Parts: sequence; structure tokens; C-alpha cells
Amino acid sequence: MSESTVDPNQITIKVKTEYLDEQSEPEKQCFAFRYTISIHNASNWPIQLLARHWVITNADAQQEEIHGEGVIGEKPVIGTNATYSYSSHCVLNTPIGSMSGSYHMVTTTGEAFQVPIPRFTLAIPNVLH
Repeated sequence: MSESTVDPNQITIKVKTEYLDEQSEPEKQCFAFRYTISIHNASNWPIQLLARHWVITNADAQQEEIHGEGVIGEKPVIGTNATYSYSSHCVLNTPIGSMSGSYHMVTTTGEAFQVPIPRFTLAIPNVLH
């Protein structure tokens, strides 16, 4: 068995979140958030994002798992020393929650590996101190 060509630690994931006030209805326990993910490939190999796995947790510790192909309808190839960014959204029934998960990726030679997505918080403004 050979060494892996891509170390998942060479893939950096950054997340920015935003509360979508105009799309939320707090009186109906509906809180909408946008998240923008940037994936940077610092490895020596182009990689392709094939699938995602999310664990979404609300303030009541209720969890929802989502598995799906690609992201926003794409299966992007991320070149060496390149960054791919996309935005999506999530609706919670509490004013605070979190998301974490993983991306299933492959190298151009077909080697599969997982990249963890660190937990990030979704919260309406001023709910956290």
C-alpha cells in the first residue's frame, strides 16, 4: 500500500456566516443563515470535490444529517495552490446552531480521501456574548 498523495491537512477550509434577516421569520421559529465556504488546496495535486456530508445541530441539540453530491450543483476541481469558494444557506428553528461535516474528494489519479469541515456557529446578531 502506498502513501497517500494528498494529506487532508493540506486542504484548508474557511467559513463566513451571515444571518439573513429578510428571509427569517422569528415569530415562526424560522431563522435563515448564509454560509460561504472557501476551500484552499495547498497540496501538489489537483483535487475534485465529489460529495458532502453535513451535521446540522440546533440550540435544542436536535441534529439533521445531509449527504449529497458536490456543492451547489457543482463538483469543482481545485487546482494546486488554488481556492474554490461557494455560498449556500441553512434554515434553523432556533436562533443559534452549528454545522460541521466533511467533503469527499479525489485526486486526478482517482485516490479518494475525506476532508473534515470544522464546526462553525450560526447565530443571529447579539445572541452570543
